Amino acid sequence: MHKPLDRYRSEFPALREKIEMNHAGVSPTSLRVSAAIRQWTDDLVHHGIANEPSWEARGEAVRALAAGLIGAKGSEIAFVRNTSHGLGLVAEGLAWERGDEVCVATSIEYPSNVYPWQHVASRGVLVREIPVTDGGVTADAVASTITSRTRVVALSSVQYATGYRADLDAIGEVCAKAGVLFCVDGIQSIGCSPVDVKRSGIHFLSADSHKWMMGIAGIGFLYVDERVNAQLRPVLVGWRSMVNAWDFNRAHFDLRKDAAKFEEGSAAYTGIYALGAALDLLTEVSVETIEARIGELLTDLDAGLRALGCDTGPAPQHRAGILTFTPPHGDVAALAARLAERRFALSLRRGRIRVSPHFYNRAEEIGELVKVVRGFVG
Repeated sequence: MHKPLDRYRSEFPALREKIEMNHAGVSPTSLRVSAAIRQWTDDLVHHGIANEPSWEARGEAVRALAAGLIGAKGSEIAFVRNTSHGLGLVAEGLAWERGDEVCVATSIEYPSNVYPWQHVASRGVLVREIPVTDGGVTADAVASTITSRTRVVALSSVQYATGYRADLDAIGEVCAKAGVLFCVDGIQSIGCSPVDVKRSGIHFLSADSHKWMMGIAGIGFLYVDERVNAQLRPVLVGWRSMVNAWDFNRAHFDLRKDAAKFEEGSAAYTGIYALGAALDLLTEVSVETIEARIGELLTDLDAGLRALGCDTGPAPQHRAGILTFTPPHGDVAALAARLAERRFALSLRRGRIRVSPHFYNRAEEIGELVKVVRGFVG
């Protein structure tokens, strides 16, 4: 047991009821996130909008936290409702021309990173399929798909169903050489493994907080590289999109030059306060520590399952926070149901059981999971 990390378990009461290993799905959230939400709502209840300037200041602090988590600037971060919202802003905001192309591995991607690109097909944009190897996308596969008409490569940092972790640095280099924009669905990385948007040459990244960030649904952030910000037209605009946004005495259409131009109206303070508390916790623990701990847990789980004859994946060099497996015999759905009966919170994705622990999970819980599988396979 990692004592320094184990102390955080008390901040997550849901751990008393479930063995939570579904952070690639929906994570439990913490008492500090709940307290942050109450802080804002109590302020509103008791004082109305008297302290609105402090709400705005907290919002900017949270923006800076999100930026720091991915190696960006605060001016490159916009708050969004969810990952789909951010990716949709990118897909709809680019000035497409008929015959332009976007490269996507639609056969394995989560729908959030498929439908926004298919939607622009009505504007004459071709969706080119990136070939898949071992449940993931390689830099070579991306290079083989790009043509002279390609405008965007859209990719998940980690594939939700297989757990395959993309080499963002290598793929970013391919995109840079081809002069192609690189858009990343980062929800399966942010909070469990380091991401550096500048080092990887990422132009756009969207993620919301209800998975590895251990926040709540309905709030996330979109990163827009300042070098390409002018290429992205806001689909929606409002008072907050403007320079001197708080000057309501005159209409002045003067769009902001930073990522906040994508925030058209009143801020979602409840979500922003929740996101801030979640990011404070991640920063306190450190993403590097989180990545190392999850890696240890998955290495032990992989060894235990393979000893029982299970088929596991992805391979260690392509692994982030997810391990998937199938038993050597027996019905996969039945095994998933057995694990659920034993209080394990897991997912069944594309015929494989998906395990996604976080930093507070214990080695004993991994051992218990292997024990249940052992009993199932005999």
